[in-house]
Amino acid sequence: MIVRFVGGPLGGRELSTTPSPWAGGWLTAGDADWGLYVPVHRDPTTGIVLAEVRVTIPRRR
Repeated sequence: MIVRFVGGPLGGRELSTTPSPWAGGWLTAGDADWGLYVPVHRDPTTGIVLAEVRVTIPRRR
């Protein structure tokens, strides 16, 4: 399966994963900040998944 990233530190990159479903997760590249990516669309013909960065805001304590 191929995952295409939109926005965040991995924007414009692709990731090749195992054939099993990809649920998203925290990812980074090199010295870039971490980004939480979630799958938003899967093309039924090609199986390519589009993943967007989810903006996270620190919670107050």
